[in-house]
Amino acid sequence: MAKLTDALIKQTKPGEKAIRLLDEDGLVMLVQPSGARWWRFRYRFQGTAKMLSLGVYPDTSLKQAREKRDEARRLLADGVDPGVHRRLTKNMAADAGQDSFESVAREWIAKESVAWAKSHADKIIQRMERDVFPWLGKRSVREITAPEILACARRVEERGALDTAHRCKQNIGQVMRYAIAIGRAERNPVPDLQGALPSAKGSHFAAITDPVQLGKLLRAIEACSGFLSVRCALRLLPRVFTRPGELRKAEWSEFDLDGATWSIPGERMKSGQPHIVPLSTQAVAILKEIHPFSGGGQFVFPTPRNRNAPISDMSLNAALKSLGYSGEQQTCHGFRATARTLLDEVLGFRIELIEHQLAHAVRDPLGRAYNRTVHLSERRKMMQAWSDYLDLQVK
Repeated sequence: MAKLTDALIKQTKPGEKAIRLLDEDGLVMLVQPSGARWWRFRYRFQGTAKMLSLGVYPDTSLKQAREKRDEARRLLADGVDPGVHRRLTKNMAADAGQDSFESVAREWIAKESVAWAKSHADKIIQRMERDVFPWLGKRSVREITAPEILACARRVEERGALDTAHRCKQNIGQVMRYAIAIGRAERNPVPDLQGALPSAKGSHFAAITDPVQLGKLLRAIEACSGFLSVRCALRLLPRVFTRPGELRKAEWSEFDLDGATWSIPGERMKSGQPHIVPLSTQAVAILKEIHPFSGGGQFVFPTPRNRNAPISDMSLNAALKSLGYSGEQQTCHGFRATARTLLDEVLGFRIELIEHQLAHAVRDPLGRAYNRTVHLSERRKMMQAWSDYLDLQVK
């Protein structure tokens, strides 16, 4: 049998039916009526005639087709069906892709982010894409080791982002626990790294909890000058102690000033659940003060240059800094810790009331999550008592 040549292949014109060009040892080219030229390997396995696709000419050259044929013949010599071998190899590759850390991590994020605020989900995705996936993304979750995770975290630590390094390690551990739950991994190596990274100093937001020092801070806030949105937001934040982002992006449609209630929708909450903030008379007074300025627009605290956008995330902490309070002394987020400590230790309110008002996950004795309206009347009394207490510190 004469061997095929490139010249013969190119000279063969398509016909009304497929034309078969034979090479040696079972290699065949099928010239289709459309002009396409397909490589096939004809073989018998356990008495059954079979055919294996080897590619399309000229993407797969004559030389490459012969090499693929020879590999298939070696499998036959070892008692392996080349067609079955190919299917198993493809399935293994697909399984490996499903078991990759990135694949499992994205699946975990997709499932968990239903209950997360969008900003929280975005932070985790960005952290993974920047600091984890480039190093661990293609690794199988079954094979990832503790030293690999530590090396990943130390790359982050070396650029001075120790807190982020700890968060990366935490997120990796969450993904590994999910991988175990769905049967793609057998163990989580992250607990083996306990103590391997230095402690993240200053991981909590700075907060003043001494009543005397708090009074000084509040007097400075009341006397501060600057843009009205920033001043009013900074005065309101200690009285509602929400997360700064929840206050900055507050919209007038969320407020019932007559009913003294602020209803924050779930998409703007870290938990993903709606939250109710009872408003003290002092908080309502601050909102009424800014209403003539921004009440005709969407946002309660718009920027100086654009009434259709809220003040930036740096505005409030920058205002605190201008009053002489650095990030090591007090942050805007720290007002939450201030309220939690003093409402408990000084005013004596029950921890579950405080935790509800902080929008933390609180469960009843049966393990069920309380809904957003539970203890609302008691929380309203607490918020008024808190504002009254702050007024006493200002005097």
